[in-house]
Amino acid sequence: MLNLERLRTLDALARHGSVSGAAEGLHITTSAVSQQMSKLEREVGQQLLARNGRGVRLTDAGRLLAEHAARILSQVELAQSDLEAQRGQVAGELRVSAFPTAARGLFPVALADLREGHPALRVRSRELEPEAGVRGVVRGDLDLAVVLDWYNKPMSLPNGLVKALLLDDPADVALPAGHRLAGREEVDLAEFAEDEWITWGEGEFCHEWLMFTLRSKGIEPIVGHRAAESHTQLSLVAAGLGVCIAPVLGRNPLPDGVVTVPLRQRLRRHVHVVWRADADRRPSIRAAVRALRAAGERVGATGGSGEPSTTRAAAAVS
Repeated sequence: MLNLERLRTLDALARHGSVSGAAEGLHITTSAVSQQMSKLEREVGQQLLARNGRGVRLTDAGRLLAEHAARILSQVELAQSDLEAQRGQVAGELRVSAFPTAARGLFPVALADLREGHPALRVRSRELEPEAGVRGVVRGDLDLAVVLDWYNKPMSLPNGLVKALLLDDPADVALPAGHRLAGREEVDLAEFAEDEWITWGEGEFCHEWLMFTLRSKGIEPIVGHRAAESHTQLSLVAAGLGVCIAPVLGRNPLPDGVVTVPLRQRLRRHVHVVWRADADRRPSIRAAVRALRAAGERVGATGGSGEPSTTRAAAAVS
Protein backbone atom coordinates (compact mmCIF):
# COMPACT_ATOMS: atom_id res chain seq x y z
CA MET A 1 0.00 0.00 0.00
CA LEU A 2 1.45 3.37 -1.02
CA ASN A 3 1.78 5.90 1.79
CA LEU A 4 -0.02 9.18 1.04
CA GLU A 5 2.48 11.42 2.82
CA ARG A 6 5.37 9.83 0.93
CA LEU A 7 3.51 10.38 -2.35
CA ARG A 8 3.04 14.00 -1.28
CA THR A 9 6.80 14.26 -0.76
CA LEU A 10 7.46 12.80 -4.22
CA ASP A 11 4.95 15.22 -5.75
CA ALA A 12 6.70 18.15 -4.03
CA LEU A 13 10.07 16.95 -5.34
CA ALA A 14 8.67 16.78 -8.87
CA ARG A 15 7.12 20.24 -8.61
CA HIS A 16 10.03 22.02 -6.91
CA GLY A 17 12.85 20.18 -8.65
CA SER A 18 15.06 19.89 -5.55
CA VAL A 19 15.14 18.41 -2.06
CA SER A 20 15.51 21.86 -0.48
CA GLY A 21 12.60 23.23 -2.51
CA ALA A 22 10.40 20.30 -1.54
CA ALA A 23 11.35 20.71 2.12
CA GLU A 24 10.48 24.40 2.03
CA GLY A 25 7.17 23.75 0.28
CA LEU A 26 6.20 21.01 2.75
CA HIS A 27 7.55 22.92 5.78
CA ILE A 28 9.78 20.02 6.83
CA THR A 29 13.53 19.46 6.93
CA THR A 30 15.61 18.23 4.00
CA SER A 31 16.53 15.14 6.00
CA ALA A 32 12.82 14.38 6.45
CA VAL A 33 12.35 14.60 2.68
CA SER A 34 15.26 12.18 2.15
CA GLN A 35 13.89 9.77 4.74
CA GLN A 36 10.43 9.78 3.19
CA MET A 37 11.86 9.10 -0.24
CA SER A 38 14.04 6.25 1.04
CA LYS A 39 10.97 4.62 2.59
CA LEU A 40 8.97 5.12 -0.61
CA GLU A 41 11.73 3.48 -2.67
CA ARG A 42 11.67 0.49 -0.34
CA GLU A 43 7.87 0.30 -0.65
CA VAL A 44 7.88 0.25 -4.45
CA GLY A 45 11.13 -1.71 -4.80
CA GLN A 46 12.58 0.71 -7.37
CA GLN A 47 14.99 3.61 -7.41
CA LEU A 48 13.05 6.87 -7.67
CA LEU A 49 15.90 9.39 -7.28
CA ALA A 50 19.35 9.56 -8.86
CA ARG A 51 22.29 11.84 -8.12
CA ASN A 52 22.58 14.83 -10.47
CA GLY A 53 25.68 16.84 -9.59
CA ARG A 54 25.08 18.21 -6.10
CA GLY A 55 21.33 17.63 -6.41
CA VAL A 56 19.01 14.83 -7.41
CA ARG A 57 16.73 14.05 -10.32
CA LEU A 58 13.78 11.72 -10.72
CA THR A 59 14.44 8.43 -12.47
CA ASP A 60 12.03 7.14 -15.11
CA ALA A 61 10.24 5.22 -12.37
CA GLY A 62 10.22 8.35 -10.20
CA ARG A 63 8.63 10.45 -12.95
CA LEU A 64 6.03 7.76 -13.63
CA LEU A 65 5.07 7.48 -9.97
CA ALA A 66 5.09 11.29 -9.59
CA GLU A 67 2.49 11.57 -12.37
CA HIS A 68 0.29 9.08 -10.52
CA ALA A 69 0.94 10.88 -7.23
CA ALA A 70 -0.31 14.19 -8.66
CA ARG A 71 -3.55 12.54 -9.77
CA ILE A 72 -3.97 10.70 -6.47
CA LEU A 73 -3.44 13.87 -4.43
CA SER A 74 -5.90 15.75 -6.64
CA GLN A 75 -8.51 13.03 -5.97
CA VAL A 76 -7.81 13.25 -2.24
CA GLU A 77 -8.35 17.02 -2.43
CA LEU A 78 -11.64 16.44 -4.23
CA ALA A 79 -12.71 13.92 -1.59
CA GLN A 80 -11.85 16.34 1.22
CA SER A 81 -13.73 19.12 -0.57
CA ASP A 82 -16.81 16.93 -0.98
CA LEU A 83 -16.72 15.90 2.68
CA GLU A 84 -16.35 19.52 3.81
CA ALA A 85 -19.18 20.53 1.48
CA GLN A 86 -21.41 17.80 2.93
CA ARG A 87 -20.71 19.01 6.46
CA GLY A 88 -21.18 22.60 5.35
CA GLN A 89 -18.83 23.86 8.05
CA VAL A 90 -16.32 26.65 7.55
CA ALA A 91 -13.53 25.32 9.73
CA GLY A 92 -9.92 24.20 9.75
CA GLU A 93 -6.94 26.09 8.33
CA LEU A 94 -6.78 28.28 5.24
CA ARG A 95 -3.46 29.51 3.80
CA VAL A 96 -3.68 32.68 1.73
CA SER A 97 -1.32 35.15 0.09
CA ALA A 98 -1.57 38.54 -1.61
CA PHE A 99 0.79 40.96 -3.29
CA PRO A 100 1.73 43.83 -0.91
CA THR A 101 -0.83 46.50 -1.84
CA ALA A 102 -3.65 43.92 -1.84
CA ALA A 103 -2.46 42.57 1.52
CA ARG A 104 -2.64 46.15 2.84
CA GLY A 105 -5.84 47.14 1.03
CA LEU A 106 -7.95 43.96 1.22
CA PHE A 107 -6.70 41.59 3.92
CA PRO A 108 -7.45 43.69 7.04
CA VAL A 109 -11.16 43.90 6.10
CA ALA A 110 -11.58 40.44 4.56
CA LEU A 111 -9.69 38.47 7.21
CA ALA A 112 -11.36 40.34 10.08
CA ASP A 113 -14.76 39.52 8.57
CA LEU A 114 -13.77 35.86 8.23
CA ARG A 115 -12.65 35.71 11.86
CA GLU A 116 -15.89 37.28 13.06
CA GLY A 117 -18.18 35.21 10.84
CA HIS A 118 -16.33 31.89 11.06
CA PRO A 119 -14.46 31.59 14.39
CA ALA A 120 -13.64 27.91 13.74
CA LEU A 121 -11.60 28.88 10.65
CA ARG A 122 -7.93 29.69 11.18
CA VAL A 123 -6.46 31.83 8.41
CA ARG A 124 -2.72 32.10 7.81
CA SER A 125 -1.70 34.92 5.46
CA ARG A 126 1.53 36.11 3.87
CA GLU A 127 2.70 38.67 1.33
CA LEU A 128 3.84 37.18 -1.98
CA GLU A 129 4.22 38.61 -5.47
CA PRO A 130 1.59 37.28 -7.92
CA GLU A 131 3.84 34.74 -9.65
CA ALA A 132 4.96 33.26 -6.33
CA GLY A 133 1.35 33.15 -5.13
CA VAL A 134 0.24 31.23 -8.22
CA ARG A 135 3.13 28.76 -7.78
CA GLY A 136 2.12 28.26 -4.16
CA VAL A 137 -1.48 27.43 -5.09
CA VAL A 138 -0.37 25.04 -7.84
CA ARG A 139 2.00 23.24 -5.44
CA GLY A 140 -0.60 23.07 -2.68
CA ASP A 141 1.41 25.31 -0.33
CA LEU A 142 -1.44 27.85 -0.47
CA ASP A 143 -5.21 27.52 -0.70
CA LEU A 144 -5.84 30.98 -2.19
CA ALA A 145 -3.71 33.73 -3.71
CA VAL A 146 -4.69 37.30 -4.55
CA VAL A 147 -2.92 38.18 -7.81
CA LEU A 148 -3.07 40.83 -10.51
CA ASP A 149 -2.72 41.50 -14.18
CA TRP A 150 -3.07 44.63 -16.31
CA TYR A 151 -5.67 45.75 -18.84
CA ASN A 152 -3.17 45.29 -21.70
CA LYS A 153 -1.09 42.39 -20.33
CA PRO A 154 -3.11 39.48 -18.87
CA MET A 155 -1.44 36.92 -16.64
CA SER A 156 -1.73 33.35 -17.87
CA LEU A 157 -2.76 30.77 -15.28
CA PRO A 158 -1.78 27.10 -15.20
CA ASN A 159 -4.44 24.49 -15.89
CA GLY A 160 -6.40 23.42 -12.85
CA LEU A 161 -6.79 26.88 -11.30
CA VAL A 162 -9.98 28.93 -10.96
CA LYS A 163 -10.07 32.70 -10.62
CA ALA A 164 -12.57 35.39 -9.63
CA LEU A 165 -12.22 39.11 -10.25
CA LEU A 166 -12.24 41.17 -7.05
CA LEU A 167 -11.92 44.69 -8.47
CA ASP A 168 -10.51 46.83 -11.24
CA ASP A 169 -7.89 49.11 -9.72
CA PRO A 170 -7.12 52.40 -11.50
CA ALA A 171 -3.54 53.67 -11.61
CA ASP A 172 -2.22 57.23 -11.76
CA VAL A 173 1.27 58.65 -12.09
CA ALA A 174 2.91 59.81 -8.85
CA LEU A 175 5.03 62.94 -9.24
CA PRO A 176 7.13 65.13 -6.97
CA ALA A 177 5.04 68.13 -5.93
CA GLY A 178 7.41 70.43 -7.81
CA HIS A 179 7.27 68.47 -11.08
CA ARG A 180 6.39 70.46 -14.20
CA LEU A 181 3.20 68.37 -14.70
CA ALA A 182 2.07 68.25 -11.08
CA GLY A 183 -0.74 70.76 -11.52
CA ARG A 184 -2.38 69.10 -14.52
CA GLU A 185 -5.83 67.47 -14.45
CA GLU A 186 -4.51 64.58 -16.56
CA VAL A 187 -1.32 63.66 -18.36
CA ASP A 188 -0.17 61.49 -21.25
CA LEU A 189 2.53 58.84 -20.92
CA ALA A 190 4.40 60.42 -23.82
CA GLU A 191 5.01 63.50 -21.65
CA PHE A 192 7.34 61.44 -19.43
CA ALA A 193 9.77 60.46 -22.19
CA GLU A 194 12.63 62.33 -20.48
CA ASP A 195 11.75 61.44 -16.88
CA GLU A 196 13.40 58.77 -14.76
CA TRP A 197 11.04 55.99 -13.73
CA ILE A 198 10.97 54.31 -10.35
CA THR A 199 9.82 50.79 -11.06
CA TRP A 200 9.67 47.25 -9.71
CA GLY A 201 12.45 44.66 -9.74
CA GLU A 202 13.90 43.28 -12.96
CA GLY A 203 11.80 40.39 -14.24
CA GLU A 204 8.79 41.13 -12.02
CA PHE A 205 5.43 41.06 -13.78
CA CYS A 206 4.63 44.73 -13.07
CA HIS A 207 8.06 45.89 -14.22
CA GLU A 208 7.71 43.97 -17.47
CA TRP A 209 4.22 45.43 -17.91
CA LEU A 210 5.53 49.01 -17.45
CA MET A 211 8.36 48.50 -19.95
CA PHE A 212 5.92 46.97 -22.45
CA THR A 213 3.40 49.79 -22.00
CA LEU A 214 5.92 52.63 -22.32
CA ARG A 215 7.59 51.09 -25.36
CA SER A 216 4.19 50.58 -27.01
CA LYS A 217 3.83 54.38 -26.76
CA GLY A 218 7.20 54.92 -28.43
CA ILE A 219 9.02 55.68 -25.15
CA GLU A 220 12.31 54.01 -24.29
CA PRO A 221 12.11 54.01 -20.48
CA ILE A 222 14.81 55.61 -18.35
CA VAL A 223 14.86 53.46 -15.20
CA GLY A 224 16.49 55.28 -12.33
CA HIS A 225 15.51 53.21 -9.30
CA ARG A 226 13.84 49.90 -8.47
CA ALA A 227 11.80 49.03 -5.40
CA ALA A 228 9.46 46.09 -4.80
CA GLU A 229 7.16 47.91 -2.38
CA SER A 230 4.89 50.74 -3.56
CA HIS A 231 5.45 52.93 -0.50
CA THR A 232 9.21 52.72 -1.06
CA GLN A 233 8.64 53.87 -4.63
CA LEU A 234 6.51 56.78 -3.39
CA SER A 235 9.18 57.78 -0.87
CA LEU A 236 11.70 57.96 -3.71
CA VAL A 237 9.25 60.12 -5.67
CA ALA A 238 8.92 62.41 -2.63
CA ALA A 239 12.69 62.84 -2.69
CA GLY A 240 12.46 64.08 -6.28
CA LEU A 241 14.20 61.03 -7.73
CA GLY A 242 11.67 60.19 -10.44
CA VAL A 243 8.06 59.28 -11.18
CA CYS A 244 6.19 56.01 -10.72
CA ILE A 245 2.90 54.29 -11.47
CA ALA A 246 0.65 54.50 -8.41
CA PRO A 247 -2.39 52.18 -8.32
CA VAL A 248 -5.14 53.25 -5.93
CA LEU A 249 -5.40 50.02 -3.91
CA GLY A 250 -3.37 50.28 -0.71
CA ARG A 251 -1.83 53.60 -1.78
CA ASN A 252 -2.90 56.06 0.89
CA PRO A 253 -1.67 57.97 2.74
CA LEU A 254 0.66 59.58 0.19
CA PRO A 255 3.98 60.88 1.54
CA ASP A 256 4.39 64.64 1.82
CA GLY A 257 5.73 66.10 -1.39
CA VAL A 258 3.96 63.59 -3.69
CA VAL A 259 0.96 64.29 -5.92
CA THR A 260 -0.87 61.90 -8.23
CA VAL A 261 -2.26 62.82 -11.64
CA PRO A 262 -4.64 60.62 -13.69
CA LEU A 263 -3.39 59.33 -17.03
CA ARG A 264 -5.26 60.02 -20.23
CA GLN A 265 -4.77 56.32 -21.10
CA ARG A 266 -6.76 55.27 -18.01
CA LEU A 267 -4.45 52.51 -16.82
CA ARG A 268 -6.10 49.77 -14.76
CA ARG A 269 -4.95 46.56 -13.19
CA HIS A 270 -7.28 43.64 -12.50
CA VAL A 271 -7.12 42.09 -9.03
CA HIS A 272 -8.12 38.41 -8.90
CA VAL A 273 -8.24 35.64 -6.35
CA VAL A 274 -7.16 32.18 -7.58
CA TRP A 275 -7.57 28.71 -6.13
CA ARG A 276 -7.39 25.08 -7.27
CA ALA A 277 -10.41 23.76 -9.14
CA ASP A 278 -10.33 20.53 -7.15
CA ALA A 279 -10.90 22.55 -3.96
CA ASP A 280 -13.81 24.53 -5.40
CA ARG A 281 -16.49 23.00 -3.15
CA ARG A 282 -14.68 23.60 0.16
CA PRO A 283 -16.85 25.86 2.33
CA SER A 284 -13.73 27.64 3.63
CA ILE A 285 -12.65 28.52 0.08
CA ARG A 286 -16.10 29.84 -0.77
CA ALA A 287 -16.30 31.84 2.45
CA ALA A 288 -12.90 33.40 1.80
CA VAL A 289 -13.79 34.31 -1.78
CA ARG A 290 -17.01 35.96 -0.56
CA ALA A 291 -15.09 37.94 2.06
CA LEU A 292 -12.50 39.08 -0.47
CA ARG A 293 -15.21 40.10 -2.93
CA ALA A 294 -16.96 42.10 -0.22
CA ALA A 295 -13.68 43.80 0.67
CA GLY A 296 -13.11 44.50 -3.03
CA GLU A 297 -16.55 46.05 -3.33
CA ARG A 298 -15.86 48.23 -0.31
CA VAL A 299 -12.51 49.36 -1.69
CA GLY A 300 -14.03 49.88 -5.13
CA ALA A 301 -16.83 52.00 -3.69
CA THR A 302 -14.37 54.35 -1.94
CA GLY A 303 -11.41 54.29 -4.33
CA GLY A 304 -9.38 52.85 -1.47
CA SER A 305 -9.34 56.16 0.39
CA GLY A 306 -12.82 56.81 1.71
CA GLU A 307 -13.83 58.92 -1.27
CA PRO A 308 -16.60 57.77 -3.67
CA SER A 309 -15.36 56.02 -6.79
CA THR A 310 -16.86 54.44 -9.89
CA THR A 311 -14.67 51.34 -9.53
CA ARG A 312 -16.72 48.23 -8.70
CA ALA A 313 -15.77 44.65 -7.97
CA ALA A 314 -16.99 42.01 -10.36
CA ALA A 315 -18.96 39.07 -9.02
CA ALA A 316 -18.53 36.52 -11.77
CA VAL A 317 -16.01 33.71 -11.77
CA SER A 318 -14.05 33.69 -15.03
